[in-house]
Amino acid sequence: MRKLITAVAAAVACLTAAPALAAGGAEHPKDVKYSFEGPFGRFDQAQLQRGFKVYQEVCASCHSTNLVAYRHLAMRNAPFWDENYPNPNESPYARTIAAAAQIPDIDSETGDAILRPGTVADRIPNPYPNEAAARGANGGALPPDLSVITKARHGGADYIYSLLIGYPNPPRGLTVPAGQYYNKYYAGDLSSYWAPAGVDPEEAHESVPKGGFLAMPPPLREGQVTFDDGTPSTVNNMARDVGAYLQWVTEPKLIERKQTGLAVIIYLTLFAGLVYASYRRIWRNVAH
Repeated sequence: MRKLITAVAAAVACLTAAPALAAGGAEHPKDVKYSFEGPFGRFDQAQLQRGFKVYQEVCASCHSTNLVAYRHLAMRNAPFWDENYPNPNESPYARTIAAAAQIPDIDSETGDAILRPGTVADRIPNPYPNEAAARGANGGALPPDLSVITKARHGGADYIYSLLIGYPNPPRGLTVPAGQYYNKYYAGDLSSYWAPAGVDPEEAHESVPKGGFLAMPPPLREGQVTFDDGTPSTVNNMARDVGAYLQWVTEPKLIERKQTGLAVIIYLTLFAGLVYASYRRIWRNVAH
């Protein structure tokens, strides 16, 4: 019994100490109205294409999507799906995008390392050859792979959008370390860096700003990407579109899953009705 009480006390102490470790926290992600939300939502293909372009021209220089092959871009409900090419391996769009990439490979005759044009079977290449190179190019920080990022972060696509636009000027009294950037939507503990002038240290602890530091500088700027459909290249538009694209990357079968779920619900509803009708018919003359 004594051991049990000790274990419970330790667990309670850990739970009560947890908020202190996350002083400040982060702002809740903005609520963005995406077309794929809700039980009947669908991806906006034009938005996915714009998001892919933002990823290719901005994000891909640091972040990988190791689970995405070029042929995936032409699947049903994908950015470059075309009903005239039901087989994504035959899609001219996927082939053109893949051929523009340089894929690391080995020459089968000489054994030398080479770069060759991509094929639809290739995965989108990692911008760095290994983790050490990635950390070395980013001041020791490892850029996360974005293949399932909207599932790995609370808020999903809303979080991606909010993070990309969430670089305000640091509050007065907040010391930002060299090589770091303040983002109000990135969770962190800023209490060690928060010292507002003329405020008692104990009171200052109660007013720690929300947000945290990350090694990624603001990645988007006005006019950075030119969209083929004429959509204005604002930071908000780019952030929203790449958020939608990364949601597709995370859940490429999202629409099929919704359609299957709806069919299952309809089937179960009809089945339940038939079972109830059978029950009423079989036991109609039996007193309960």
